[in-house]
Order: sequence, then C-alpha cells, then structure tokens
Amino acid sequence: MTCTHSPACPDATAPDCCSAHTVSDHSEQGWCQLCNGVILFDDGAYLAPDGHVERVPIAS
Repeated sequence: MTCTHSPACPDATAPDCCSAHTVSDHSEQGWCQLCNGVILFDDGAYLAPDGHVERVPIAS
C-alpha cells in the first residue's frame, strides 16, 4: 500500500505506525485497516503487514 496523504503517514515499520489514517473501518467487528497496511484492533494490539502482532505503544 502506498500512502497518498500529505504529509505521508508513518510506514508500517515505524514506531508510530498506528497513527496512520484509517482506510477501512470495521469498528463493529473490533478492527480497522490503516493506510500503511496495519490492522488495528480495539483490544490494543495491531497486526503488521509482515504478520507479526504487537501491542500499540503507549504515548508518553
């Protein structure tokens, strides 16, 4: 996926990858897809395009 936002959203490998824009909202199912390919879950985890799962970093 290529981000067309200006400024560009963070890449899926960036520490702030979960701040990318939502392109597909399925909040009724507990998830949404971001423009960088990340699947963000309502439980505080995300699935990266390479298949690994992590917790969403807490902003300090």
